[in-house]
Amino acid sequence: MGLIVDIRKKLKSHNLDVSFETHGEYLAFLGASGSGKSMTLKCIAGIETPDEGRIVLNDKVLFDSKLKINLKPQERNIGYFFQNYALFPHMTVEENIGIGLVCSKKEKMKRVQNILKKFHLEGEGKKHPNQLSGGEQQRIALARCLIYKPDVLMLDEPFSALDMHLKEKLQNEVLEMLKDYSGEVLMVTHSRDEAYKFCKNLVILDQGKTVMTGNTKEIFKQPKLLITARLTGCKNISKCDVLSQNRLRAIDWGLDLEIEKEIPLNITHIGVRAHNLVSVANAAKKNTIACKIKKIYEDMFEYDVIATKDHEDEYSEIIYKVKKQDWDLRREEETLYLQIPEEEILFLN
Repeated sequence: MGLIVDIRKKLKSHNLDVSFETHGEYLAFLGASGSGKSMTLKCIAGIETPDEGRIVLNDKVLFDSKLKINLKPQERNIGYFFQNYALFPHMTVEENIGIGLVCSKKEKMKRVQNILKKFHLEGEGKKHPNQLSGGEQQRIALARCLIYKPDVLMLDEPFSALDMHLKEKLQNEVLEMLKDYSGEVLMVTHSRDEAYKFCKNLVILDQGKTVMTGNTKEIFKQPKLLITARLTGCKNISKCDVLSQNRLRAIDWGLDLEIEKEIPLNITHIGVRAHNLVSVANAAKKNTIACKIKKIYEDMFEYDVIATKDHEDEYSEIIYKVKKQDWDLRREEETLYLQIPEEEILFLN
């Protein structure tokens, strides 16, 4: 049981070549704009047709190019949550939610009222979408998807149209609402935070191709590929030369690093996340860069400190994220010594 996808499709800018499996665990697609995330969902839903490949859901073949099977969208039992919600403005909330239910009028009303209660929308059934807030409209769209008890729920950028305060609130609400849902959940997102928060597993797409699949936390901890490191938010990346089993040169930072464990020979880059750098008193500790501070950007709870190797501007900038209470203890005009902890180094190719 579960969802198996192995499809290919020619597109104008690139070719889609996607392969993954999921078995009851939330799965996120992470990739740059145009990488094929939404197109993959449309192929699974039957809105778009792959040129070749196979899609199987709970042992039911939805698409098979060799066997010439291509079920219609309404035959696939898939709930598709669009980022613009796709509510019908001329219909009431009740009508929007129950529009596709095939049952008696009495049964339809019962099911609609039950899901309105579950989604905390009691008393809103007779209103039209334009009379409700963005958060309420989102709940209506999600209720419409789930009332059919789909085998797969697909969320296409579900929070992209919301402001930050409402986004965080509704993310928690959606997680709570989905607790009783037992089907597959696929999420398309540009946000690494959403992917990490919602989904146990991750598919990394680059120019239409699956470049990595696996456990979300493990991929964030050791992304292995340059594209994956960037997509998961690593700000500091340098080309490197492997000098020996335990020594390498970070070319863009002008620093030789000593590593106790054996360095993979096939790596081309290394990375370190901005919040994993450690400020130390001087350059005596190994793997430490003496930096000149160039700019400081203030966030609500931390600073982004932009630095470069001391007095050598030809090297790449290094971004250091530091909590405000820690940064307030130092004078900004001092040289900043940043150590790269060995356990935080990302080996990339």
